[in-house]
Amino acid sequence: MEADRESALPNNRRMPSPEKTLAQARTSQADANIRFSDLRRLLMRLGFSERIRGDHFIYTREGIDEIINLQPRGAKAKPYQVRQVRILIIKYELTLNNDE
Repeated sequence: MEADRESALPNNRRMPSPEKTLAQARTSQADANIRFSDLRRLLMRLGFSERIRGDHFIYTREGIDEIINLQPRGAKAKPYQVRQVRILIIKYELTLNNDE
């Protein structure tokens, strides 16, 4: 089913893998170019729970004191929010869950 969603993207664009998004989030070179949907997908694969209130996407994870609150800017994630995610990835040495 994932492949069906990917092939339905405009201009035959494929969704980047969570591994690629994680690599982008770990570096500061692509903060302004990460899609909001890819960042959401990455956080879910990192084990965060998502709660949505209006346009606020709130992420929590057991063992992590910080709460991540994201809002989209069009289709892209806001660069400062990507930086916040990067700080948590590095601080807690987060890795991808392979249960998908």
